[in-house]
Amino acid sequence: MSLRIVVCVKYVPDATGDRHFAEDLTTDRDAVDGLLSELDEYAVEQALQIAEDADDAEITVLTVGPEDAKDALRKALSMGADKAVHVEDDDLHGTDVVGTSLVLAKAVEHVGYDLVVCGMASTDGTMGVLPALLAERLGVPQATLLSEVSVEDGKVTGRRDGDAATEQLEAALPAVVSVTDLSGEARYPSFKGIMAAKKKPVESLDLSDLGIEADEVGLEGAWTKVEDATPRPPRTAGTIVKDEGEGGKQLAEFLAGQKFI
Repeated sequence: MSLRIVVCVKYVPDATGDRHFAEDLTTDRDAVDGLLSELDEYAVEQALQIAEDADDAEITVLTVGPEDAKDALRKALSMGADKAVHVEDDDLHGTDVVGTSLVLAKAVEHVGYDLVVCGMASTDGTMGVLPALLAERLGVPQATLLSEVSVEDGKVTGRRDGDAATEQLEAALPAVVSVTDLSGEARYPSFKGIMAAKKKPVESLDLSDLGIEADEVGLEGAWTKVEDATPRPPRTAGTIVKDEGEGGKQLAEFLAGQKFI
């Protein structure tokens, strides 16, 4: 039986762009270019390596986002994934991580899975809790923040490296795992892979396809929201301390005035 791997990926604003909030205090995703979250590329890479070691495996990449989120899916498909699923609905605007986990869980169940692979966090929200929320909604074990991962004999195993210890984790399939940026560099899509990605299937779903009501997601259904935000002030000229014998004293006085010491 084919090993069914689902990789959850996110289309995020480019971190090098001028990111800011829209009028409703949600992230303005139209004002900056987007791309596949770098941390999710590691998840795609690990899924590809697991599939290469399996006798038979199929990789589906899954994302929730606007029309442009298909670009993230195409990147993952060009790396070697087999097919993609895109959940898009206007009522998803403003959805927080709790609502996103609901949508992903319903979509994963729709696709069918043995293993769900996620990145350690998104590069925009950086919360890192979605894999745990997703596992809870699916009712399956989780093994998160893995720097090594493999699948054999109906089990997923992996290594989690902490500050003070290294843990070896094991869970029976089906399961959810997340991988860190220490799991191995993601491969670059080849020209052949990029061309092949254009012919791979991308299934589009909306909330009604997943049996989700509009008030369960979006700003109305969010458990968290931004109440207020103040733009970062423009950068000003710094203070230059010229050392003419009193440099150390002046520096100490400056740091004390800023309450750094």
